[in-house]
Amino acid sequence: MPSLHDNTILSYEVDLENERIRMRTRSSHAVPKNMDVLFSGVMAHAFDTPLHGSIILDLDEWDLEHFIPYNRELLESGKGQGWPVSYDSDDELHTRLIKEKYKYMVISSSYGLSGWVLAKNVEISVQEMGDQDEA
Repeated sequence: MPSLHDNTILSYEVDLENERIRMRTRSSHAVPKNMDVLFSGVMAHAFDTPLHGSIILDLDEWDLEHFIPYNRELLESGKGQGWPVSYDSDDELHTRLIKEKYKYMVISSSYGLSGWVLAKNVEISVQEMGDQDEA
């Protein structure tokens, strides 16, 4: 997977109906690249501090063993509303995440937006911008 280190987040779109999140980013390297991250089969996500100019430190897949302990307070507050899904116990939720092959993707921030996404797939597409002369 291409690195998103030091990419600026331009925008993100949450498509609840189609269970997708698209995050548009731009690198600040010598040859700038637009890089889109597409999370599909999304069960849930949580993003904190989405600021103008947010910079990604990294996007990593963490072991599902960490999901429940690291998000206990958030899970407890959403459980009464069926978030992220209806479940009776932590073990039931954990088993479902494994059985349905979810990935726990964690976005670390140098500045601004950070958080995580539970999704079945993650794809990064890269578009070289190169020299773009104005006419």
